[in-house]
Amino acid sequence: MSGRQKVLLIALAVLLVVLWVVAVAGRRDDPGDPAAGPGPLARLGRGAGAVDPATVTVACVPPAAAPTTTADGVVVGFGATCRLRVADPGALRTLVLRGVTPFEVTARAPGDADVTVTDEVTAGPDGATVAKVAVDRETEVVLRCPGGGGCTVTVARS
Repeated sequence: MSGRQKVLLIALAVLLVVLWVVAVAGRRDDPGDPAAGPGPLARLGRGAGAVDPATVTVACVPPAAAPTTTADGVVVGFGATCRLRVADPGALRTLVLRGVTPFEVTARAPGDADVTVTDEVTAGPDGATVAKVAVDRETEVVLRCPGGGGCTVTVARS
């Protein structure tokens, strides 16, 4: 075994001991305090979350009733097509769209990719239709109602 291999083996052993010490020191036997914050792991999810419905503007064809704001978000009713313009969220966020009838959603993929994604959103096991669109900059999302019979979609807070 060469000298370089011995040094690497010793460094690996030291790293394993340090990781074991950190794991033992961080162990808790109590159930925790529900009033305390989520802890250091919450930093990993910082910046994640849903798009604020107030930052979404709506233009539908044919024009439908004005969107209404509820506790759940902004409710948009439309006949055939509706364009949602999402303001720049400043970080990667999720635009959550909830409906009770099937609808189609088309949006540009986040990042520098030149890709447009289209999905036909159908009811899940609970009967609700939910689409989640990743947004990292100002984006236009197109909603279409199959058959043009009219759809209602909520731009949800979560």
